[in-house]
Amino acid sequence: MAQYNTLLSVRSLHIVHTESSRGWGGQEIRILEESRGLIERGHHVTLLCPADSTIFVRAKDWGVKAVAVPIREKRWADFKALRAWIRENRHEIDVVNTHSSTDSWLMALVNLTLRKNALPIVRTRHISAPVKRSWYNRWLYAKAAKRVITTGEELRRELIDSLGLPAEHVQSVFTGINTKRFQPGDKVAAREKLGLDTNAVWIGIVATLRSWKGHRYLMKAIAELNDPRIRLAIVGDGPQREKLNRLAVELGLARSIRFAGQQRDVLPWLQALDIFVLPSYANEGVSQAVMQAMAVGLPVITTPIGSSADVVRPGMTGLVVPPKDIQALGGAIRQLLDKPGEADRLGNAAHNFALEHCGIERMLTRMEAVFQRAAS
Repeated sequence: MAQYNTLLSVRSLHIVHTESSRGWGGQEIRILEESRGLIERGHHVTLLCPADSTIFVRAKDWGVKAVAVPIREKRWADFKALRAWIRENRHEIDVVNTHSSTDSWLMALVNLTLRKNALPIVRTRHISAPVKRSWYNRWLYAKAAKRVITTGEELRRELIDSLGLPAEHVQSVFTGINTKRFQPGDKVAAREKLGLDTNAVWIGIVATLRSWKGHRYLMKAIAELNDPRIRLAIVGDGPQREKLNRLAVELGLARSIRFAGQQRDVLPWLQALDIFVLPSYANEGVSQAVMQAMAVGLPVITTPIGSSADVVRPGMTGLVVPPKDIQALGGAIRQLLDKPGEADRLGNAAHNFALEHCGIERMLTRMEAVFQRAAS
């Protein structure tokens, strides 16, 4: 692929992404959004992932070529399958971007077998879960990968400190969103379209239903507020669905909560809300849903997990509460309900910040430069 895109004055690359995760969330969406954006800039992108993964099914919606390769586990059969595909297509590939632990290890080991034909690897670290300090993890990040990308500045610092990596080896590039699409809208019209009570106060969360997203703390905070005006929209699906359904009944919130399930388009749901909350207590980078909510002009309440501080500045572009603190979370919600002028101020500031700092073109330009340097 040693061609040059004259329009962009950069080399046109063949970028291969590997993703072993079969779930669906911000990590998978980022891969597809980034891939689509770089395809539009003249690059060729191929995604390698298991056939039974959601990203394999959804890649077509983004116009991204996905190839089914069984890279589910760190085992011999999966290693051989990945090596066979890489060796067959090696002459066309410029750089490989790995994303989860399994595919990162498989690709690093495949590279060892390529010897002089080894491919440059960029490792993207999406979540804030700690990385064990060990010689093999240091090899994976410092030696096997030519460059490491984190999705937030705090994640970058944690990775450098935990593994003793050179600061110049790790770069923070948080996920960009489509700020031309995610804009404030007609709240009443959005509610009517979705069948939501137009007179209620709607608080919402958009996140995969995983324990660490903190849904149950939000539900308990709303139960303690005991405000008949409040309704809660939970957008997303996942392994915690049944537990959250039971909790809603236990808390007496069954009639106050709308479980919307997985939505291909979350924009109307965001435009229908008054307040957006993401009370995560682990594993966040910089949440795409938070940035989307900010772009729509919503006041945001979140926790200082991962690299949320990259976009949510306490009292300036949103409110930040300690994780798992039901009273603090309820107090932040009450503050925004009792002070609508403050809620409007935070929403407007969040919107302006998102327009200036969270656009997808910023992410694409930075990732394009990373791939160019790695492939050179």
